[in-house]
Amino acid sequence: MASKPGILTHWPWKPLGTFKWVILAPWIAHSTYSFLVKDPKERDLLYFLLFPLVMIRILHHQIWITLSRYLTAKGKNRIVDRSIDFEQVDRESTWDDLILLNGIMSYIVYMVSPEASHLPLWRMDGAVLVLVLHVGPVEFLYYWFHRALHHHFLYSRYHSHHHSSIVTEPITAVVHPFAENMAYSLLFAIPLYTAVITRTLSITTLFGYITYIDFMNNMGHCNFEFIPKPFFSIFPFFKYLIYSPTFHSLHHTQFRTNYSLFMPIYDYIYGTMDKSTDTRYEMSLLMKKEKERVDVVHLTHFTTLNSIYLNKYQRKTLNRLIEDAILEAEKNGVKVLSLGLLNQGDKLNKYGELYIKSNTNLKIKIVDGSSLVVAIVVNSIPKEATQILICGKFNKVSYAIANALCERGIKITTIYNDDYERLQSRISTNFKKNLVFPGSCAAKIWLVGDQFNEAEQKMAPKGTLFIPFSQFSPKKLRKDCFYHITPSMEIPSSLLNVHSCENWLPRRVLSAWRIAGIMHALEGWDVNECGDMMFSIHKIWEASLQYGFRPLKINHPCFNP
Repeated sequence: MASKPGILTHWPWKPLGTFKWVILAPWIAHSTYSFLVKDPKERDLLYFLLFPLVMIRILHHQIWITLSRYLTAKGKNRIVDRSIDFEQVDRESTWDDLILLNGIMSYIVYMVSPEASHLPLWRMDGAVLVLVLHVGPVEFLYYWFHRALHHHFLYSRYHSHHHSSIVTEPITAVVHPFAENMAYSLLFAIPLYTAVITRTLSITTLFGYITYIDFMNNMGHCNFEFIPKPFFSIFPFFKYLIYSPTFHSLHHTQFRTNYSLFMPIYDYIYGTMDKSTDTRYEMSLLMKKEKERVDVVHLTHFTTLNSIYLNKYQRKTLNRLIEDAILEAEKNGVKVLSLGLLNQGDKLNKYGELYIKSNTNLKIKIVDGSSLVVAIVVNSIPKEATQILICGKFNKVSYAIANALCERGIKITTIYNDDYERLQSRISTNFKKNLVFPGSCAAKIWLVGDQFNEAEQKMAPKGTLFIPFSQFSPKKLRKDCFYHITPSMEIPSSLLNVHSCENWLPRRVLSAWRIAGIMHALEGWDVNECGDMMFSIHKIWEASLQYGFRPLKINHPCFNP
C-alpha cells in the first residue's frame, strides 16, 4: 500500500477475492460458443484466442516467478544480496490483477471497434508501426510519466507501493495501485489501438507485442544478472535499447536515476543515467558468493497418507529417499538432518532409525523433532486445566505428552478403550492414577493427532479446544469450537533470510520439526532423535526460548481471560 493512498488505489474487484476471474466468464463463454457454432468463414480467431492469451500470460509470469525465487534462494549472483521478505510476497500476491484488467480491456476494445474483428495472422506494416510507436511515443511518454510519479505528491499516493520492494522479483513489475496500472495499460495500448484503427494489426503482432512487454518487465525486475557481457561488447549500441536487471535494480535502490522503460536511451539523453550502472553491471556478473555451509537440512515428503500403499515399492522408495538424503548430507558436511512430513516413515523405517543402526559410523545426526513437539503442546496447556482428552493416531509423541500431563496432575482420558489400554501400558506407574477410563470425564481440551476423523470431532462438547500434535491441523468442522495450529513457534526478530515456511502457518512462524533441527545444530547435541529415541523435552524447550523462539497464542477464552 502507498504511504498516502490516493483515489482509485484499490482494484474494483477486490471484494471478489479469488473469484475475481468470473468477470471474464461471459466473454469466454460467448467467444467459445461463437467459434464452435458459426460457419468456419464467419469465425473470428482473435475473439476465441483472447482468453488463451490471458492464460499464456499467467503461465509466462509463473515461470519467471519460479526461476527468480529459485535463483534468489540459491543466493548466487544476486544483485541486491538480500532475500525476499514475506511482507513483499503478500503485497505482490495480487500480480494477476493487471492481466485480468488487460483481458477486460481487450474484450471491450473488440466489442466497440469493428476494425478489431477478423484480424489476419500476420502483416508486416502493422508490426513495423507497432515497433515505431513503441520506440517513440511509448518509451518517451513512459519516461516522463515515470519521473512525474517520483514527485512527492504522486509518489506518496501511488508509486511508493511499487518501490516498497527494494529487492525486486519479476512480478514486482506489475504490482501497482489500480489507477497507476490503468495509466500503464492505456500507454501500452497506443501502438496496438493505432494499428487497429489503421487496419494493420495482426494476431501475431498483438500476441508478440504483449509477450515482449511481459518478458522485458519480468527480466528487468529479476534480482540476478544474466545478460552476458559479450552481448554489449559485440553490440555496444544495444546498451541504449535494452536495459538489464542491474540497470533497473539501481532505480529501486537509488530512486532518482534510471527511469526508462525498456530502453535506457532517454536516461542518457536527459542525464538521469546512474553513473554506477556499467560498474554495477560488471560486478553483478563477476560476483560469486562463496558457498554457504549448511548445518541443517529439513527433509520432507509431500505425499498424503491416503496415497501411500505399504508395498515393497513404496518401502524401497521412502527408504532410498532417506538414505540418499543422509549420504548427500554426509558428503556436504551437514550436521543435522531434520525429518518432517515423512508420512508412514515411522512404519517403514522408524524415521531413519533402521538406517542408523546399520551404519554406526555416521557423522550426521537425524532429528524428527518429537521432543520439541511434546514440549510445545505440554507448555500450551494452561496451568488451571484439570482434564484432557487425547485421540487420533497414538505414537511416541502422544505417549510422551500423556506422561508429562499426568505428572502435572492433569486427568487424561481417551475416546476408545483400546487407546486407554495403550496408555495404561506406557504411563509411568506413579502417575497411572491420573489416567481416567473413557467416558468418565467431559474434557474440553482435546489433543488430536493423525487419523482424527469427522465423527470423533462431532463428539466433542461445545466450546472444545482442539490442539493438534501432528503436522497437520484437523479440518474445521465445528463453529462452536476452537482450533489451534500445528506445533510451531514464532521465530526471533534477529532471524533473517528465512526463505520459506510451511504455507499453512502464519508468517515468521516455523514448525517444531524445523526448529528442533536448528536447536540440535546450534547447541551441538551429538545425539539422534528418531524411531523410539526421544531427546530431553525440558532441555530443548529451554534452548528454544533462550534463542528467542516464542510459543503462539491460543484463541480460546480460558487462555485470554
